Parts: sequence; C-alpha cells; structure tokens
Amino acid sequence: MIFLSVEEVIEIHEGVIASNEMKGMVASKSIHAIIARIDNRITYGLIRDKFELASCYACYIAVGHSFHDANKRTAFAAMDICLALNDIHLEYDSGEIGEIIIKAAQGVIDEMELAEWLRAQV
Repeated sequence: MIFLSVEEVIEIHEGVIASNEMKGMVASKSIHAIIARIDNRITYGLIRDKFELASCYACYIAVGHSFHDANKRTAFAAMDICLALNDIHLEYDSGEIGEIIIKAAQGVIDEMELAEWLRAQV
C-alpha cells in the first residue's frame, strides 16, 4: 500500500484551499498527530486494505480539523489521492460524497463505515 506523508497532506490542503480562505494550521491541533495515528494503525495491523487506509485519511483529517479552513475538502482529496495512488479510481456523486465527508467530520460515520461505502463503489 502507498501511504501519504504529512508533507503530502499539507500539499493537498494547499491545492484545495481557495485564495479567499484562511490558510495555515490551527496552533492547538497537529496534522503530524493525525498522520501518526494512521501510521500506528498500519504498524499494528489495524488497517486491512486500501479502502480502510483511504477512509482513515478522510475521517481523521475531517475530525482532526488541523487546518483553519478546507478540512473536509482536504479529507476528501487525501482519500481520493490515496485510492488513486493505490490503483483505485472511483467516480463520485458530488452531493453524496459531500454528505458522507460531512458525516465523517461530525463523527456520525467512522472509518470502517466509510471503507465499506468505498468498497461498494467499485
């Protein structure tokens, strides 16, 4: 599996944030800690496949809210890029995936539920 680094997630964020939005990271929250959480799950065998990996990026970035703006867009883009890097290319209904990422950010769905949804899209 191909993983995303902290630097890559920051670069993804810079690619999705609009010029009129507040750039940068929230001082009290750490993108490093979010990515470390995913790395730990990988190390301990808690991520079984590419769908679970991608869903962890989406859920943890959305919930972690480490950027001032564009957290949900960064979460979606990181998920989609992770899938693409791992040779999974999905077509999304923008309204449906938007609602799913919002639910992930609110904690209504978790990474396992999102992974299941992603698997069903193949």
